Formats: sequence, C-alpha cells, structure tokens
Amino acid sequence: MIRINLLPWREQLREERKRQFLMAVAVTTVIAIIGVFLASRYLEMQIDNQNIRNNYLSQQITVMDERLKVIEDLRTKRGELLARMKIIQDLQSNRQILARLLDQFVRTLPDGVFYTSLNKTDKKITINGITVSNNRVSTLMRNFETSPWLTSPNLTVISQLNQKEPLDKTSTFTLQVMESEPKDEGSIK
Repeated sequence: MIRINLLPWREQLREERKRQFLMAVAVTTVIAIIGVFLASRYLEMQIDNQNIRNNYLSQQITVMDERLKVIEDLRTKRGELLARMKIIQDLQSNRQILARLLDQFVRTLPDGVFYTSLNKTDKKITINGITVSNNRVSTLMRNFETSPWLTSPNLTVISQLNQKEPLDKTSTFTLQVMESEPKDEGSIK
C-alpha cells in the first residue's frame, strides 16, 4: 500500500527549522559557556600572575629597605668618622698654633711681668698676671701689638697687690688679647 503523507510539507520544514534553531541555540549556549569559562580562567591566571609579581616586588622592596638602612648606618658612621677626623686634624693644626702662641707669650714677656694663668676661648685669650710696675704692663701690650700671632690687647683690670705698703708697686692685672694668624709666611718665626 502506498502511504501518503498527509502532513503538509510546510509543517515539516518548520519543524526542521525549529530543530536547527534549537540546535544552534544549544551550540551557541555551549560555546558561550565555554567562552565565559575560558575568559574567567584567563583573567584568574592574569590575576595570579600579577599577584606573584606583586609579591616579588614586595619582597624586593623589603630587601631594598634593609639595604637602605645599612647604607644609612654606613653614612652615619662615615659622618661620625669624618667629624672625628676633622677634630683630629684641627687638633693637629692647633698644636702648632698653640706652640707658636706660647712662644709668642714668652717672646713678648718683658722683665718684671709674670703670668699666673692663661685662658683661651675661641680666639680670645685672657691673661692674668703679676707685675712689678704698671709701665711693664704697657710694654707687654705694645709687644702684643707688634706680634704677628696676637692682636688687640685690652687691659681690663689692674690693681695694687699690697695696698698697706705704698712703696710696694706690685700689681695684679687681667689682660685680654685676640689670637690671629700672620698674613705672610715671612713673619712666622
């Protein structure tokens, strides 16, 4: 017997298109889900890689911070050593100057004048002494003015030592003088 398909051909075509459409939607959905999954995995890998880089940078920053602390400690020690070296150099240079100053004190000292104490503050030197005559202190001050190492003598106090005896002219004095360095090398003796 011959079978006759009573369904209209349009109905079959519609069913075929509907099936193809559903298949396309299913394939597209599967591809979209796979794409989203792959994109999510890719972004997670990128985030993990960036976290690894950030951790590495953090470790390197802590290493560099420790090195900077060591460098700062070395700079501090270097500064302290330079300060000590400067003090030593100043002492070495002052040693010669002090020797020359003491030599000038001896050279400028006239007879009848005696030093009892010398005090030096920066460039200012205070001299306390005893003299048999006030004229000898004047001579000492003139000698200081001609000295290349000592300038600006200033007599601050002079008083008679023994006031009960008028014939005893012994006096105590306080004199201030400024330290200076000679202008030319020829005057250094």
